[in-house]
Amino acid sequence: MTVDSPKADSPTVSVCIVTYNCAKDIEDCLHAVRRQSFPLASIVVVDNASTDGTRDVLARFGDEIRIIPNERNSGFAGGQNQAIAASAPSDYVLVLNPDVLLEPDYVAEIVAAMERDPRIGSATGMLVRADRPDVMDSAGLVLRPDRNAADLAAGEPATDWTSLREIFGVSGAAAVYRRAMIEDISDGGQFFDEDFFAYKEDVDVAWRARHLGWTSVYVPSARALHRRGWKPGGRRSVPLFVRRHSYQNRFFVLIKNEPAGPHLFHLLPRLLLMEAAKLGYILLFEPGLLACWPRIVKMLPAMLAKRRRLFGRALSKRRGI
Repeated sequence: MTVDSPKADSPTVSVCIVTYNCAKDIEDCLHAVRRQSFPLASIVVVDNASTDGTRDVLARFGDEIRIIPNERNSGFAGGQNQAIAASAPSDYVLVLNPDVLLEPDYVAEIVAAMERDPRIGSATGMLVRADRPDVMDSAGLVLRPDRNAADLAAGEPATDWTSLREIFGVSGAAAVYRRAMIEDISDGGQFFDEDFFAYKEDVDVAWRARHLGWTSVYVPSARALHRRGWKPGGRRSVPLFVRRHSYQNRFFVLIKNEPAGPHLFHLLPRLLLMEAAKLGYILLFEPGLLACWPRIVKMLPAMLAKRRRLFGRALSKRRGI
């Protein structure tokens, strides 16, 4: 089987996947992609120097997929930027994790919803837990008042999430992005900020997109199972590498995206108190996270420069320049 050719008057969709030692998941993921009812323009897989046989699994699919083999791990952000560039000029891009299994109409349902409103830059479907399909894994992203981003609806009954709705943004696990938005919000040629490497880069994209006038929707008629790389549970179940990147990238997201204004005077004391409490916890129980602080300080000028470019563009858009 080869990738189908879309009809001349239909929007085009490409699937972009980044693998890193995903041999146990990627085959099932790709079979689910192949079963999509919506014809796909291309399937691009960037492999970040896997050593577990992932490339052997990918090779079985022959010319059905385009494989980009990296000699080093460029992270989720770098790998997806490669895949997205290679998938041009499709109208939409499905950014997909290897541990997600799409139902056959996932792409069709999301594209139908996005085609109804050109302001929608991104969308996601109903992601449920693979071990408990009646329980939500994610309905997108929510930004809480304390500026912590989380998976919307996680752990809630799937029956409570059957209505289409606008959301803050989409999780990178199974996100459909409009190509026009990708090009509009990219900074220095990067859609996902490669300084994040991995984790919270989807939060940065979501917030950046909102600053520049794009919206995001949750489409419950599009369903998928999410296996996740580790099981929900205490922080100790999450690898230190993940916790370290997640911790530092929270600061990067805030530096780049939190707008200035009167609200910041009310928000800042709460944020400082919360971060001080978190730092105390880290000193006692997770000192390994502190290794990322030199990088946070080193990257501060670059993040501030990205902030200035973003808010400068947002202001120009509001003025119609």
